[in-house]
Order: sequence, then C-alpha cells, then structure tokens
Amino acid sequence: MAGKKKKTVFVGLSPKESKLPTGQAGGVRRKKIVFVGLSGGVDSSVSAALLQQAGYDVVGVFIRTWTPEWIECTWKDERRDAMRVAAHLRIPFLECDAEEAYKKGVADYMIDEYKRGRTPNPDVMCNREVKFGVFWRFAKSRGADYIATGHYARISKNCELQTGKDVTKDQSYFLWTLTRDDLAHTLFPVGHLKKTEVRKLAERFGLPTATKKDSQGVCFLGPLDMKDFLSHYVKPKKGTVLNEKGEVVGRHDGAIFLTLGARHGFTITKKGTEDPRYYVVAKDVKKNTITVSSRASTKETYSIILTNIRIENCNWINGEPKIGKQIKAQVRYHGEYLPCTISAIKAATATVAFKKAVLVASGQSIVLYDGDTCLGGGVVK
Repeated sequence: MAGKKKKTVFVGLSPKESKLPTGQAGGVRRKKIVFVGLSGGVDSSVSAALLQQAGYDVVGVFIRTWTPEWIECTWKDERRDAMRVAAHLRIPFLECDAEEAYKKGVADYMIDEYKRGRTPNPDVMCNREVKFGVFWRFAKSRGADYIATGHYARISKNCELQTGKDVTKDQSYFLWTLTRDDLAHTLFPVGHLKKTEVRKLAERFGLPTATKKDSQGVCFLGPLDMKDFLSHYVKPKKGTVLNEKGEVVGRHDGAIFLTLGARHGFTITKKGTEDPRYYVVAKDVKKNTITVSSRASTKETYSIILTNIRIENCNWINGEPKIGKQIKAQVRYHGEYLPCTISAIKAATATVAFKKAVLVASGQSIVLYDGDTCLGGGVVK
C-alpha cells in the first residue's frame, strides 16, 4: 500500500535488545561505519550480523598474521570461512596484513621473554599490537568510525571495560592494556550474551559458521605445544630438578620451557611410596635448574615472596585505583578472583598486596577488577 512504512523484522535482537548503540548518527543521515574483525569463527560472525541489524554500515575484515613454516597452515581456511560470512551478509570484505606486527610484537616478544626465564601472555600482546593497533589504524585510514571484535567483554556508557556476561567465556583479562581512547572507537557486540545465545543467533541468522567449533590456543596460532614451539628457536638443554633443600631429585629438558606452577615437563627420579605431586616453585635459567615442592610446604616457605607482588608496564584504563581499596585480581586467564589491594603506585609500576600467598611467574599479567569493571593491570617483574 502506497505511503505505508515498511516494518522492520529483526532476525536476532533489536538494537535496544542487543544493547548496541544505533548505527545512525544523531541528526546525521550517514550511517556509522564499523570494520568487524572476521576471524572465521562464530563469535565474530554473529558480531557482524548484530551490527548490521543495528543499522551500521558493516565491513568484514580478515586479519592475516604470521605463521611459522613448520606449523600447519590454517589461516587460509579461516579466511575462506570469513569470506563466506561476508558473502552471506552481503557486506564488503577486506584483508588486513598484520604479519610484520604480529611477528615482532607477539611472536618475537614471546620467544624473547621465555629466553629470559619469564612467562609472557601472547594473547595480551596480540590484542594490543594487532587487533587494537594495526587493525584500528587500517580501519581508521579507510573511514571507519569503529572497529568491532567477537570478544566476550563489555564497554559501559562511561567508557569502562567490564567483564562479559558469560563468566565462562569472559575475555577482559586479555584486554587490560586498552585505554579509554581504544574503547571509545570499539564495539563488543556479543559481550552481553552467553555463548549458548550466540550459537542460537548464528543459527537464526543462517550463518555458515553456526556449528563451527571454538578455536583454542595462542591468538591466531591456535593449539600450540609451547615446548615444541620454543624448541625451534631455543636448543633444549638438560638440567636438574631440585627440592627445597637444594638436593637433586630429578631432571628436565630446559628451565626456559617451564613456568611456575607447572606440574609436568620434568621427571622426578628420587621417589617415595607416598610422595605428593610436585610443581615448579622457582627456576634459574642461567644455572638451568628448577625447584619443585608440594603445595603445603610452598605456602610456608614462599608466603612472603608471593604475598606482595610488583608489577610493571601498568595500564590504568580509567585512572589510578585507590591505594588500600579492597579489589580483586586474576593472575591467569579464567583463574580465581583473588582479594587484594594496591599498596603502592609509582609511575608505571605498582605493588599488589594479596591476602593469601599466590604463585605467579615474572612476565605474567596480573589484571585488577573492582566488581565487574576491569581497572587495568600490569606485568609481574
């Protein structure tokens, strides 16, 4: 009927239900342009579909990174799936070359840190250097107002980084290096959803990735045996395993391949009939030794060292947290939230005071939270 306004039918969620800002600029006819990082997985696919439904001018982008020659190439398969999603949604598809940035900022960084006897988090650096670095510059230079990813995290109206609704999938731990400026031009379309809801939406949108399994492992590289990966760049060197008394009780293939808390990767040769499980509590890369202990003795022997932890390269997303305020921290992805306070802040360093002894390795990220708001974090010295 002439003059009758066509009613919009939403396949997934309406813009209000999706909790996404509308893609229509207030008082301006131009749609907001958002470049979505299409990884070839279900989360980024649904992100693109939700943004399109919310009224954005969506462009799908596959971010191509570095892959060692000796690792089975899978990025071409992922790019094919990303292209299929873009074709299904009828959106433009581009490719962003982030190979150099990934090699230098993620892979080389990871290898160098392990050589120094530290335990880095490559996913944190991947987000900083690639997804919210190279990708944003690529998008901005092509007229984008926003970039979007399939991370399970949320951004408040006050530009605060918050945990994802699905606590089993929350990825805010990997995003602690982001700033308010980063968040101002970033969208996390699935952050307010549970994974089960994302899967259902993928089916309702008819996306070709609806039943695809979740990717695992290191950012862009996938499942990775770290010892095997590092052995291509560092020659294995047999060393000794010590107990807390300094006695030789076993052997290993290289201290750099092991991190604090590891329960595997070494062999105990002096065993008793009722020995507890051992895990790494210290290592000396120069001497190529590791020290192992049981959990009970570690709490007594290492409690002072592991209660007050200094972190460096700190980033505070919305200003420095209050000294002495009760907050919580994660020392590893999906680890337990541990009660703590910040006892000191000086320049880009801080001291985190835990109520109970915590086993962490230098190079690990400690991420701090006040409720469901991510305050930022730092790297263990």
